[in-house]
Amino acid sequence: MILIINCGSSSLKYQLYNPDLTEVVAKGLIARIGENGSYAEHFVGQERLVMRRAIPDHKVGFDVMVDNLLHSELAVIEGPQAITAIGHRAVHGGDIFVESTLVDETVMEQLHACARFAPLHNPCNIAGIEECLRRFPGVPNVVVFDTAFHQSVPREAHVYALPYELYSQWGIRRYGFHGTSCRYVSQAAADILNRPLEDLSMVICHLGNGVTLDAVKAGRSVDTSIGFGTFCGIPMGTRSGDFDPAIIFHLVKERGMSVEEVEALCYEKSGLLGVSGVSNDMREVMERAEAGDDRCALAVDIFVYQIKKTVGAYAAAMDGLDALVFTAGIGENSKEIRSRVCAGLGVLGVRIDERLNSMVRNGHPNISAADMRVATLVVPTDEERMIALDTYRLVSDSIRFPAPITSFAPTYAERV
Repeated sequence: MILIINCGSSSLKYQLYNPDLTEVVAKGLIARIGENGSYAEHFVGQERLVMRRAIPDHKVGFDVMVDNLLHSELAVIEGPQAITAIGHRAVHGGDIFVESTLVDETVMEQLHACARFAPLHNPCNIAGIEECLRRFPGVPNVVVFDTAFHQSVPREAHVYALPYELYSQWGIRRYGFHGTSCRYVSQAAADILNRPLEDLSMVICHLGNGVTLDAVKAGRSVDTSIGFGTFCGIPMGTRSGDFDPAIIFHLVKERGMSVEEVEALCYEKSGLLGVSGVSNDMREVMERAEAGDDRCALAVDIFVYQIKKTVGAYAAAMDGLDALVFTAGIGENSKEIRSRVCAGLGVLGVRIDERLNSMVRNGHPNISAADMRVATLVVPTDEERMIALDTYRLVSDSIRFPAPITSFAPTYAERV
C-alpha cells in the first residue's frame, strides 16, 4: 500500500491507497497541531472516527495517525510492514529540486538546506519525512515539491528587478508554491470541460489558509502569486501578502524591531488575523463581518480585491482566459467568496449563476452563467493523489505494482 503524507504548518493530512491507486483505503486529518482545539478525523469508507485531544506537535500527530490505521475496530493494516511506499509533499525545493525525487541521505541534506526558504512549512515537511524513515525502516520515500510545477514560469516573470547577481549566484527569484495542487486541478478542470489541457488558459485560485493564484497556459505555469518566500501575493490566514518592502526598513530602523520580529509579523501575525484582530479562519472572520465588525469586513474586502486584481493581470499575461477555477478550503466551500470575486469580472467574460454556485456539492462543478465565454469551475483539489501518482512512478521499478488509474476528475461524492 502507498501512504501519502501532507504535513503542513499546523496540520497532518494522510491517505492510504491500495497498490493500483483505485481506492483510498483510509484517510485522515489531524488539525490545529500546536493550537487550542486540536482534533483528529479518520475515515474508512463511510465510517468516521473523531478524536479531540491535545496534539502539541507533529510527532504526536504521527502517533495518532498510526494508532488510527491500526485501530481495533477500523484497522486497515496489520502493521507497518503493510506500507510499501510513502509519498510526501514538500513546499520548497529551491533551485536544487526541479522534479519529484526518491529520498536518500543526500536528498535529506539538501532538504535541510532549502528549509530557510520556507520557514513556516519546510521544517514540518522534513519532520514528516524523518518520522516516516524512523517508523517505516526500509520503505522507499518520495518527496514531491510544490515549487517544481512553477519551473516553467518564464524569466521575465520569475526574476526580480534586483541586482542580477542575487539571482544568478544566490538563487533569489520567484519560485511559486501549491504547485502540486495547481498541477492536479488544472488537469481536472480540463477533464471536466472535456477539452485538451494544451488548448486552455486558466487561472487557478487555490484559496485556503495559504493562497496561490496561478496562471496556467497549455498546462504550464506561466506566472504565480507567491514568490521567493511564502508570505507574498494574496493575503492569507496569518501571512501578509504583498506590501511595500520599505515598511520592513521602517520597522527595523524607526520602530526598533529585530529582523526575527519582522519575519514573525509577516508570516504569523498578518493576513486575515492581522487585519481582523480576530482569527485566521475565513469562516469566523466572515461571520463577524456579517455581524457588523468593521475590521473583519475590511479583511474580507482586501482578500477579495487582491484576488480580483490578480485574476485580471493573469488574463492579460495569457492574452485571454478560458477558465477561472476555485479550489482548496475557501475556494471549494465559500460560495460568498466565489460570488464576490467573480462580481465585476464580466469584462473578462466571467459571470456565475448564483443558483449553481450554491449547488457545487451536489455535483455541479461548473457554476458559469449561461453562454459565458469563460468557464468558472469549483474543483476539489487532491494533492495527495498527485503525490501518489508521482510516488508510484518513482518506485514502480523496484516494487511490483499494477498499473495505476490516472483520472484527474473525481466526483464530489468521492470527495465528501
